[in-house]
Amino acid sequence: MKLPIKNLRLSLLSLLLLVAACAQNNSDAQTLKRSTAGKAPTNLQDLAVATFAGGCFWCTEEIFEELRGVREVVSGYAGGKEQKPTYEQVGSGATSHAEAIEVYYDPKQISYQELLDVFFLAAHDPTTLNRQGPDVGPQYRSVAFYRTPQEKQLIEATIKLVNAAKHYSNPIVTQVTAFTQFWPAEDYHQGYYRIHPENPYVQSVSTPKIEKFRKAFAAKLKPVAQR
Repeated sequence: MKLPIKNLRLSLLSLLLLVAACAQNNSDAQTLKRSTAGKAPTNLQDLAVATFAGGCFWCTEEIFEELRGVREVVSGYAGGKEQKPTYEQVGSGATSHAEAIEVYYDPKQISYQELLDVFFLAAHDPTTLNRQGPDVGPQYRSVAFYRTPQEKQLIEATIKLVNAAKHYSNPIVTQVTAFTQFWPAEDYHQGYYRIHPENPYVQSVSTPKIEKFRKAFAAKLKPVAQR
């Protein structure tokens, strides 16, 4: 269980005053990030949203946050019928929800297909049933939620292509599920990876996965100053 109660890139359409001042600027930027993380953008006019579940949201949130064209990522719960689930409920397996993320992105900068590439090739292991690394249970299952028939077709086509390419030794077991509702997680989970780099789970599980993703999708990342 998590603490506390928590690369083949496949293309489918063709992964000390000056110093003190700088430190203060970085601190201000981090404070801003922390204060705004996990909040859905208020202006959605030019944005689209995608929802994925792929194990611990501390890790998947950070991965998608670093992609060029992604405006915000919110950690939360999806895929279940219970209303207003809590982390304790979901983490204990007492609900039918999975830990999930909502990705708010600019489709003029990054496509849904590119998000799928990241999800299936670097964000998690889509071949393990109800498990991601040390996290075991249906609350850590792999799910690609679709909002339109076109998204469903892209998800299914991506799964077929990744399987055919033998990217993994085992077939993908990701659920392809119609999106119904997303419940944002508690504030302390939002931006958790950046706020708690000292956390043992972050150091041993999340960081290696994120570093692997950065190497595979280097061309798709935001400039470091913008992450």
